[in-house]
Amino acid sequence: MARTASIKGDQASHEDPAPAATSEGTHLLAGALERYVGAVAEALGVPHEGASFEVTDTATAYIALGVRAAAHPDRDVMLVWSSALGWAVSIETDPAEPLIVLARLSGDVVQAPDVVAAFVTESMTLTGARPLPAANPRLLGWSDLAECMDRYAR
Repeated sequence: MARTASIKGDQASHEDPAPAATSEGTHLLAGALERYVGAVAEALGVPHEGASFEVTDTATAYIALGVRAAAHPDRDVMLVWSSALGWAVSIETDPAEPLIVLARLSGDVVQAPDVVAAFVTESMTLTGARPLPAANPRLLGWSDLAECMDRYAR
């Protein structure tokens, strides 16, 4: 699984208005995120090579699903996570294309791997445009995120 963990400044970015990251918090989150994303990938049957994550001034993850969605049968699908928005199923796009989000998992940004897997399965059958739930989960600091993720890590 690809891994990046570094501090870029002492401020949280506009994408993650959680408390400022510290090197200790970044280290804790990087380890927890690696384990959590690994557990989600395992629940989806995706090998570790198909998942990556990054912890800098934001925290994000990516899982290549290797499946096609009913609404876009000619495009690859990915599962992405951010500390500000949680999980979303999206279509793989070229950098010049606008993002195509099929579905966003509502609720907490950290959810059980089996819940995320069920969400992905349901998202693959969507055929029409559906309104995305408002992305306003409770924002957590790095240490709190790490603690939530460690509940689900294997």
